Amino acid sequence: MNTYFKYFLIVAAVMVFNSCSEETIDNLSKGKITGKVVAKGINSPLENVKISTNPSSSTVFTNEKGEFLLEEVVADQYSVQAEKEGYLTSFEGVKVQVNTSISVVFEMEVETAKNKTPNVPLIMEPSDMATNVDIDIQLKWKASDPEDDKLTYEVEIRNDKDNEILKFSNIEDTLFNVSGLRYGLKYFWQVSASDGINESAISAVNSFETLKFPSNRFLFVRQIEGNNVIFSADMNGNELQLTPVSMNCWRPRKNLAKNKIAFLATEGSKTHIYTMNPDGSNIFKVTSAIPVNGFDLDQMSFSWSKNGSRLIYPNFDMLYTVNSDGSGLQEIYKTPDGSLISECVLSEDESLMVLKTNNINGYGVSIYTIDSSGMVLNILLENVLGAAGGLDLTVDNKKVLYWYDVSGFENATYRQLNSSIYLYELVSSTTMLVSSQKQAGFNDIDPRFSPNDAEVIFMQTSNDGISQKDILKVKLSDLDDVNSRTVLFGNAEMPDWE
Repeated sequence: MNTYFKYFLIVAAVMVFNSCSEETIDNLSKGKITGKVVAKGINSPLENVKISTNPSSSTVFTNEKGEFLLEEVVADQYSVQAEKEGYLTSFEGVKVQVNTSISVVFEMEVETAKNKTPNVPLIMEPSDMATNVDIDIQLKWKASDPEDDKLTYEVEIRNDKDNEILKFSNIEDTLFNVSGLRYGLKYFWQVSASDGINESAISAVNSFETLKFPSNRFLFVRQIEGNNVIFSADMNGNELQLTPVSMNCWRPRKNLAKNKIAFLATEGSKTHIYTMNPDGSNIFKVTSAIPVNGFDLDQMSFSWSKNGSRLIYPNFDMLYTVNSDGSGLQEIYKTPDGSLISECVLSEDESLMVLKTNNINGYGVSIYTIDSSGMVLNILLENVLGAAGGLDLTVDNKKVLYWYDVSGFENATYRQLNSSIYLYELVSSTTMLVSSQKQAGFNDIDPRFSPNDAEVIFMQTSNDGISQKDILKVKLSDLDDVNSRTVLFGNAEMPDWE
């Protein structure tokens, strides 16, 4: 073997030896990083978290158990990073050693974990302990957030009278209008601000007092969403709804001595007498065992005693009295001929009652007065053709108001063609036409005396049966004046004036 060939073999052997030595060293200088990622606080595993290192090695994602494995990581110092949308990026420092596995656990926080709570709202209007505040009010406050997060607000309002709580949520402005508060109450309110991340910041509690309840002297009924709803109003036309739209209520009658309003309302298939405060609160059912009943419930009426201790009301051919607290039910009159009682009025001194009776169809009307023993004293109408009703009596028991359809028309729908109001003097048995200026084709019904008996309030509507109903008044001293009829309330009926 020549010298050159020997030299070649030696060089080749050295190269092979060196190559094998380097491979062994590389394998021995690497290790592994294993770990798990969980949500901080609840320790539930997080899947699809991106795991990477600095200095860079490889990148992996956690499995459904939150676990990961980085293999063939060169022994060195590393910062391991965990990233997932919706969470704060987390870092852990590790030292990878040769041919070993090191484990690391990440507890990841949601992105908002470091977010700060909104600043406490500051109430601006109305000022604390304000008085004479309107029942329709604008609330105002100031609020801010350290990170300028978008805030939503909740307003809570309570009062010093009952357990009613008014709560308004998802308000996006620092101004909020509240309507329909109650008169004469002290209200307490506060605002909470939420950034959708942290616990809400809650303001201090402020208070204000609403206006005293107005002394409205008029009552009437307006039809809303198929139900009769009772309103009160003053002479300037300022109105206040007293009963809810969900409740069918009609024929309001106020008693000044009791400071209560009595009215009819349906309960299932029956009609009963209820009372309430002038502001519509404290609704109380008076009748129970024997309801109000007769020909047409819309045509029925009842009457207070002067002192408000009791009421009288009809049930078919019988007249009952009941105490205003629901006790003391007693039959006080029964028609001798079986005719139905539809309306009744009790005089202030309780010595006289005025009754309207009719047949099952509402016709064959009689209007007459009786004393407390049931003796008939005066007959105003007797078994007449056509519709009639609307009774009221002066304080001195001398004059009676009623309406009568002088056309004498009768049909199955109880339509009236020419209903006019009359004033009957009991002493002289004479009748005066109050509706002297009524237009042709219109009806005047449901008359009531003014508190001083000098004026009459009533409802006017076209005889077509579908037109709007309005409440008018007329002075008894100006019946011949064509301009004497004054409209008080539009789209209203069944008036009362106390």
